[in-house]
Order: sequence, then C-alpha cells, then structure tokens
Amino acid sequence: MQGAAYDALWTPPKLDFKQDISVMDLSSISPTLLVASLMVAATPILLAAIGELVVEKSGVLNLGVEGMMIIGAIAGFAAAVGTGSPIIGFLCAALGGAALSLVFALLTQFFLSNQVATGLALTLFGLGLSALMGQSYIGIKPPASVKLDLPVISDLPILGPILFSHDITVYAALGLVAGVWWFLKYTRGGLILRAVGESHDAAHALGYKVVKVRIMAIMFGGACAGLGGASLSLVRVPQWTEGMTAGAGWIALAIVVFASWKPARVLLGAYLFGGVAVLQLNLQAAGVSIPVEYLSMSPYLITIIVLVVMSAHRNKAALNAPAALGRAFHASR
Repeated sequence: MQGAAYDALWTPPKLDFKQDISVMDLSSISPTLLVASLMVAATPILLAAIGELVVEKSGVLNLGVEGMMIIGAIAGFAAAVGTGSPIIGFLCAALGGAALSLVFALLTQFFLSNQVATGLALTLFGLGLSALMGQSYIGIKPPASVKLDLPVISDLPILGPILFSHDITVYAALGLVAGVWWFLKYTRGGLILRAVGESHDAAHALGYKVVKVRIMAIMFGGACAGLGGASLSLVRVPQWTEGMTAGAGWIALAIVVFASWKPARVLLGAYLFGGVAVLQLNLQAAGVSIPVEYLSMSPYLITIIVLVVMSAHRNKAALNAPAALGRAFHASR
C-alpha cells in the first residue's frame, strides 16, 4: 500500500529533447573561422617552441620558456601602449625575452649552474617580475596590430579568412619555422649548431666556440619566446592580465619533444594544440552538455596523453634528441 502511494506521488521528470537540441547547436561552429582562429591561437606557442628547438639543438635545456614569454608579454604590451606602435612593442618583447635568457646563459655557461634548476628559477622570476611591472597596465587596451588585408584576395570565400586576413605575426611565425628548417639543414652555421648539440667536446676539439654558439642559441630562443608572449598580449588577447601565459611555455617545451626536434613537426604540434584550445571554446559557446572545467583542461590533458604515448617509445625518441642535451661544458676538460 505504501509503495502504491509512493508511486502515485512520484512522477518521472519530463525531458524536453527539443530544448536540449536547441541549446547544443553545433551548426553555429564555422569550420572556416575555426581554422582561422586555430592559426591565431597557435602562434604564441609556435614562436616559443621554434625558439626552444634551436636552444635544445645546441645541447641546452632551458625550462624558463614560461618566464621569458610572460616578460615578453608585459614588455611588449608596455612598449606598445607607451609608444602607440605595436611594431616597437614586438621589438621590445624580443629584447626583453633575450635579456632574461642572457641571465640563464651566463649562469649555465659560465658558472655551470644546473640547467633544470636555473630554468625553473627563471620561470618563477619572470612570473613575479611581470606581475610587478604590469600592475599599472591592467584594463588598458593596446594599439591595434597590423593585419594583412589584400584588396581582392582577402575577400575570397574560404581561402581569404584562412590564409590572407591574419595579423602579421602569424606569417612571421610561419616564416620563422621555414627559416629555422633551412638554417639547420642547409647552412654551415646550422651544421655547427647541431655538432655542438651532439658532442660539445668534439666540436671544441675542431675549434668551434661551444659557449659562444650556445649563448647565441639561448638568446635566439629567448627572443622567440618574448615574441610569443607579445603576440599573446597584443594580438590574441589584446590586454594585460597577470599570469596570462597560463602554461603556454610548458606546452611549447612539450611540443619540442613531441616534434622530435624537427621544425615541421613543431608547426604540426603547435597547430594541434591551438586547434584543441579553439575547439573547446567553440564547444562551450555551442552549449555542449560537458562541464566547462573539463573542456578548459582538454588541451593540457591531450598534451599529457601525447607525452605519455611518446614515452612508451623512449628509445626511438632518444635517437632524435641531441646527444649532449642538458650536459654542461667546460673547455678545460
């Protein structure tokens, strides 16, 4: 009797499937805009990753990419706001990242400090210094950066938004990837850089300046990381927010490993991460019935999964890594 009374009182909830479908509207996601946004989102990570690839090719492991990116972000933002020129902002961002990387170079190449510990300290220092420098720039909008706007080509239905309507930094990053690939493969300087990264003792015996080569590579990587930070604060999210890199430097480090220290694969890895980051934002806007926290962590989760899969083939990955990576060099040995 009690069970019958309970059944009479309880009625199952009515599900309005039409309302659920209207909330989750995947048709609002435009593939063209998705690909175009992917390229913009991947540019900061691509710049930082291609710079770190050159650093690691010289045999140096710099874990301070995050710190150099955030310093580049605030230095470029402050310079662009102060001068009204985004070009000067990018130049100051590259100088800021290179200056911070020079500190790492002096500590690791002259004082032979531990590269891992020094890189971590560099990241913490960069995050703290950027927070201090950026206190007076919160809520300020930077000047608009230059976009490629060709009269007829940019108005093409699909190719226009994807290929010919981006900020100039997108094309600069692609050109930088091509330039690094050409430099490492076809130039004498690239051959010397790779020789130093494979065996610094042998390179030193042949008369090459190992420390000089590595310092130049470290500063190049710092400049690229600074440009990546500036493209984040001036282009992708045109504002300054404390800690706005949000782990992008660590993702860049992971992409270098994922790419097996090859420039073309760095491009693929950066675009893969950028695609996942943009897709999760579009899925949130479309009202997909997945908690926002899960969607927000999906790019980092996929990065971890890729690294775990690669670690299963550790021997194969080790063959592509520079043999002297992370090893200190002293000319007297």
